[in-house]
Amino acid sequence: MGVDDQAINEVRRENRAVKDEAWIKSFLNRAPFGVLGTEWQGQPFLKPTTFVYHEADRALYFHGALQGRTRLNLEANPRASFCVSEMGRLLPAKTARGFGVEYSSVVVFGKVKILEERLAARALQFLMDKYFPAYQPLRDYPPLVPEDTSDTTVYCFEIESCSGKRAQAAADYPGAFFYPEGRETGAGS
Repeated sequence: MGVDDQAINEVRRENRAVKDEAWIKSFLNRAPFGVLGTEWQGQPFLKPTTFVYHEADRALYFHGALQGRTRLNLEANPRASFCVSEMGRLLPAKTARGFGVEYSSVVVFGKVKILEERLAARALQFLMDKYFPAYQPLRDYPPLVPEDTSDTTVYCFEIESCSGKRAQAAADYPGAFFYPEGRETGAGS
């Protein structure tokens, strides 16, 4: 089967695919930000953004400007992808071809819709809860109300499918180090 025959969420390298749904959900919950992929007239457009994963809704929520490229792109074509990732250790080798890097990632596929005021305030509260968990409505700030969304667009990314991918070496991999540490102390120095 060629790449053209694969489902969009199928990882080509089976040995790197993560099928564990609990791992994927956990990764989405702890990722500090992600990158939204949209398109405009055949041109891909990427936007780094904070977000929150809401398991019960099977959705991601994020917000942005009232007007701009993201909103125009999604109004023209609500199909999108979203990626979260993290880099692990760099893995030196004896040949250039053997060098590698540990990583973890999740890519989500689906449709994005703009939320109306009441649902937008709910989504913004989810974002507040993720990024400012020590701050509580009523105690530290007034609860969000629909008017709080008057100067922002709040989006719901409805997840249709996703894929997880991971490359990890043994804990005792010789010479492994985290970026940027070790860049100046390589074997060739």
